[in-house]
Amino acid sequence: MLVSKVIETGEKEMSDQFSHYYQDYLDGTYDCVDRIVLNAYVSFGTSPGRFRSMWRRWKGSDEGLDNAHLMRLAGRFARRLRAYAKANGIPVVECEKGERKHKVAEQYVPDDPEFVGVFVILVGRAKAPVWDVQQGKQGQIRNIQRKYAYVKHYFFHIMDPEWGHIIIRMSGHAPWGAQIILNGHNYVARRAHKAGVSYRKEGNCFTEASHIEQLAAIADTLRSEKATGLLRQVCERWIYTACLCFALDTAERERLGVKYQYSVYQAEYSRNLLFEQGVQMEKLVNGVIDRTRPRLDAKRVKTIFGYKRRPWRKQGKPPRFEAVVETPVYDLTIFKIHFGKLTVKLYTKGERVLRSEAIVHNAKALRIKRSLPHFSGIVNKLEQILERFLNALHCVDVTFLPDDILDELGRPGFIGDSRVAGIDLSRPRMRAMMEAVIKLAMVPGGLQVAMIAEKTRALLGWDEQAYLSRHASYDLRKLRAKGWVRKIPGTHKYEVLPKGLKIMTALLVLREKIIKPVLRGAGHSEPKPAPTDLSQIDKQYRIIHGHMQTLFNMVGIAI
Repeated sequence: MLVSKVIETGEKEMSDQFSHYYQDYLDGTYDCVDRIVLNAYVSFGTSPGRFRSMWRRWKGSDEGLDNAHLMRLAGRFARRLRAYAKANGIPVVECEKGERKHKVAEQYVPDDPEFVGVFVILVGRAKAPVWDVQQGKQGQIRNIQRKYAYVKHYFFHIMDPEWGHIIIRMSGHAPWGAQIILNGHNYVARRAHKAGVSYRKEGNCFTEASHIEQLAAIADTLRSEKATGLLRQVCERWIYTACLCFALDTAERERLGVKYQYSVYQAEYSRNLLFEQGVQMEKLVNGVIDRTRPRLDAKRVKTIFGYKRRPWRKQGKPPRFEAVVETPVYDLTIFKIHFGKLTVKLYTKGERVLRSEAIVHNAKALRIKRSLPHFSGIVNKLEQILERFLNALHCVDVTFLPDDILDELGRPGFIGDSRVAGIDLSRPRMRAMMEAVIKLAMVPGGLQVAMIAEKTRALLGWDEQAYLSRHASYDLRKLRAKGWVRKIPGTHKYEVLPKGLKIMTALLVLREKIIKPVLRGAGHSEPKPAPTDLSQIDKQYRIIHGHMQTLFNMVGIAI
């Protein structure tokens, strides 16, 4: 079993309401950092003055500092790389535009599990910063500026003893910028193997483990301060000896003092829920997606169909060290919502794993420090975004109505000493505004009035002047007076409280999905022939329609 049940052991308290609500159906849960992309840069690549100083230390003067000599340096990088690869039997593969490079690299993955080193180098063109030296008529340097141009990049696919398959992508042009791409699950798997922890791994996910305490502790190292040292070690182990050596040999690099600095560019953080029964998970997930998709404005739900049905019971096979499934054996349903450079996802993985993910495609979107020493802060931020997503998902899916809500709804409230009008759900503007708040509830960092106004206009089909930010601010005060929304201290943004999210969703669902269709159907006294392909909800509507007609007759309401 992957993790002992929370109720029985109390070892791990689930921090989000979604996981806590379904914990009775779970065999376990674990968190892990997945894809990590680091940018590597050198100090002389950050300003023209530093680059010019480095050139002088390297060549002794400004002689040769021109675009022609910089192109020759790139050519020397390519010739050295190809000569080294030929001498050591490393394939160098030219990739066409749009070709999936990871698919190409999979063909060259070594069969020997003990292999360490570069096993293939892929070549492709992409944009990268290069130095442009502008000269006068006499050959003197007039200006040095950094520009972006399409140049050749070299993708070094490496087997690392600690991280498994890693990729270092480096530009062949000065200042030789690079990206290091790693996977946290590969690190956890290798460390677990060394620690003697047996496990089953399907794709990029653990489904069983013999000693979950050790596996969880290994995964937690990537969320702690220790992760900075681990990431720096793997970068330093390869970037100089396997990549930069084709531009600068060891003696030149040490003389010039060239040293890479690292910053976080992309990161993924996942929470994995392991269900006891695969069929149970599939029904639950499909129900959650169907109910929450229209309310949370998820425009795309993708399903990749597999060729097996999920089993009713957990299979009794003993854990093994690694079992990787490359093709979708089971249906894969992906529920995805984008917020600019941030994405949250919920999808099924393997036989009985439900994974939720928070992804930052560019760490600038988090508006926190991105240098490598702050990696744990970025992971914590992603964890907060993920938990906010799961909490909002749960609140919209499992709604709540207090007993006296219909009486209290229209009554005025107070913000401090200011009296605020009540809520009138008969007004389309108020309903659309509440729907807009629900759809934007999980936006990272909080809601802005302008965002709410824009979304409300879109829902109503109004032009920009018909519903301005001041109108949204006035309507938002009504929600704040009810205690459903609060202002984030020190900002001009707002946060939807879980209680308010549940009540607003329930009110809209009650009006649109229950009261209106039930009254509409009960108002037809003459029964119509039932279609043969009724859904479960339609069947319930027809039953309620019949009971409502009887009730109307008893209380004297004409139909």
